[in-house]
Formats: sequence, structure tokens, C-alpha cells
Amino acid sequence: MATVGDALDPMQYTGSTFLGNRIHGRMEGESKYFLPTETRYEGEMKDGMFHGKGTLFFPNGNKYEGIWDSGLVVEGQYTFADGLEYKPEKWHYCDSYDRRFYTEICGGLKPAGICQLTNLDPPRNIPTGCYDCGDGFYNPDTRVITDYSFRFLRNAGALNGKTHWPLLCSRSGHLLGDTLWPLGLQ
Repeated sequence: MATVGDALDPMQYTGSTFLGNRIHGRMEGESKYFLPTETRYEGEMKDGMFHGKGTLFFPNGNKYEGIWDSGLVVEGQYTFADGLEYKPEKWHYCDSYDRRFYTEICGGLKPAGICQLTNLDPPRNIPTGCYDCGDGFYNPDTRVITDYSFRFLRNAGALNGKTHWPLLCSRSGHLLGDTLWPLGLQ
């Protein structure tokens, strides 16, 4: 099914929908592309791929503004829902240099004795055996990341050669005493 102008075009295999024009059956020109994960792309397409300027909007309010060339990112800027912009160089967010979350940077630290475990306060409840990856839960048994409503986001791939990075870097639903702790902090 093709679209001309303002009709949504459902994609048969991906569950995505498309608003825009097609040339020879491929998405072309200024378009809106809606993924089943509620992520959407608004921008230029060429030969069925992101091409030129465009923005990915994520359901949690984050966005990625970029320039693509035949489906590959050439350059771009990732901005979190709270306005924090990711800087690949000199990124000192929540590291040993400055361990504060962005909400603490903007609103100040909590009084002594009151702990803030995540940027979102209070933090989400994590299902037993799973890990909070920032945009959803990672299940090491299935190696799948779902959003916080348990809808499929992606298969967990390697990051810097480490397949199970959430096991060391994320809060988990493992109960130790009365507290949930990341495995890396046990």
C-alpha cells in the first residue's frame, strides 16, 4: 500500500507505520516513520533509508537530532528528556569525577542519609532477575531489553565487546536483605 501525502501506510513485516511519499515503492522525501516501540523519526528519507536531516523521538522524551547518509549517522546530538545534552568528549555525567545525577545537578543534593539511586526519584521497581538499562529492563535469561511496559525494544548486543554490560552497570531486581542492588555492587 502506498501513501500520497497524509495517509498512514502500515508496514507489513515490521509493524511500523509511515507518513510520506514513495518512489518505486521506497520511502522518499520529508517523512514521518513510526516504530512499534513508539519511537518515531521525522525527517528526510531517500531510497527507503534515513538520509539528510532528521530527528528520532523516543517515548521517554529523549531525542536524537542527526544527519544521515544512506541510513548511517554522519553526525548528531542526543538530548535527554530533562534537557541534558550528551557530550562524547569530556562526558563527566555520573562518573567518578562527578557522581551526581542530572536532577541533583539542577535541584541540589538530598540531605545526608537520604539516598538517590537513579536520576528518576523514586526509582522504578525492577522485576526480579532483571536490570534497569535506562530505557527499559534487560533480562539476562532471554538477552532481550523491553520498555518499562514490557514491550520488546531490542535484543541485547555487545557494547565495547561486553555482551552482558547491564550485569555490571545497571540496577537489578536482586534482593539482598531489604534492598535491591546491582550485581556489580554486591
